[in-house]
Amino acid sequence: MPNHSREAQILLIADTHGQIHPKIIAIAQTVDAVVHAGDIGRADILVQLAKAAPAVHAVRGNNDITDKWPSEDHAVLNALQTRLELDLPGGMLAVEHGDKINPVNQRHTKLRNRYKRAKLVLYGHSHHQIVDDAERPWVANPGAAGRSRTYGGPACIVLNARKDRWVLTPHRFSLTDWKP
Repeated sequence: MPNHSREAQILLIADTHGQIHPKIIAIAQTVDAVVHAGDIGRADILVQLAKAAPAVHAVRGNNDITDKWPSEDHAVLNALQTRLELDLPGGMLAVEHGDKINPVNQRHTKLRNRYKRAKLVLYGHSHHQIVDDAERPWVANPGAAGRSRTYGGPACIVLNARKDRWVLTPHRFSLTDWKP
């Protein structure tokens, strides 16, 4: 996503594992781009997002492997990177799934050290929604956007990136209003 505009709204998601809450798709229809931090589950998730939003960026998670994806989706799977850096108005967003950053109690420190130039580091894997803006770069996990281990309901974060200010707005939805 080019950094020449003055503002961009980005939907941050992770851990769909083949399913995505319809209210998160509805948010995707209102943003400039979607960024998925891995454990996508199947290509159809990216297709749904691409129909909703003007741009979709995604990284591969530890469950995004050929044994777990339908064989007809392997070309999409193989095209996914494990890390991504996006220039946005006011700074850079770095993305990786986070499963290889251990021990867990040092994950934010290690991500901050790996992406010192970033304004925000986005990761998934834990399925727990976290916004850690105590120091720079910020570190955030949008939580699980699917049905698997949502810890309070499917979740996402909307990033409003302006040249002069970034704002993260977490969202959480109920599994009970999600009809299969």
